[in-house]
Amino acid sequence: MQPAFLLNILSAALALALASARAGAESAEGLIQKGDVFYDTLQPAEALKYYLPAEKLDSNNVRLLVCIARQYRHLMSDATKASEKRQLGATAVDYAQRAVALAPNDPETQLAVAISYGKMLPLEETKQQIANSRRIKIAAEKVIALDPNNDLAWQVLGRWYLALADVGTVKRALAQFVYGKLPPAKYEDAVRCFEKAIALNPNRLMHFIELGRTYAQMGRDADARKFITQGLAMPETEKDDPETKNLGRQILKKLR
Repeated sequence: MQPAFLLNILSAALALALASARAGAESAEGLIQKGDVFYDTLQPAEALKYYLPAEKLDSNNVRLLVCIARQYRHLMSDATKASEKRQLGATAVDYAQRAVALAPNDPETQLAVAISYGKMLPLEETKQQIANSRRIKIAAEKVIALDPNNDLAWQVLGRWYLALADVGTVKRALAQFVYGKLPPAKYEDAVRCFEKAIALNPNRLMHFIELGRTYAQMGRDADARKFITQGLAMPETEKDDPETKNLGRQILKKLR
């Protein structure tokens, strides 16, 4: 076989391979773009119809993995059975962990880990809650170190402080005896985080209602009523906003 002919064959094969790779990439990107339409309109099941096939074509796409994790978290909100919520939450955690393994210095991957573990906490046993609460704090603090202006990271950290501050002395001592020492947390730490989140993004109602919830736990009813009422008056833009508003209404009923 002549060298020139062999070279032409190799060149043609290489061109075909590059064309196939480009076609696959374009196909994955096209699917992602279609999924993004449903991502933006908070329709997780529809978004996954495009995101999951795209993942088959581009399994190391960090943004895609983060988006898929978020869709499974959204499906948790729609699920009615605890077993379904746990399964969906575990899948969200898996995708978030895959994303952070590929890009540990990307604040969005760390945020996906923190939020995914946070959604699982109410469904877990005490020992697992303690273990995962540590993971949440570590991930949230990494986000803040990488992107101090990420309001959602401050929200997650505020919830972490609020949850730990809510643990009473007796329960804390019992948990400490069985599972090991719990990290310190004060309501004032939660207030600081939620205030920071509001300063960074005053358009998320969850920041206001969570700050109000913290003040309610501190016995500062006037402040609690002020911020919860402000949050309830805001438009719903997030998947969890209806649930957050319902929580706010329940707290208002209990205030003096």
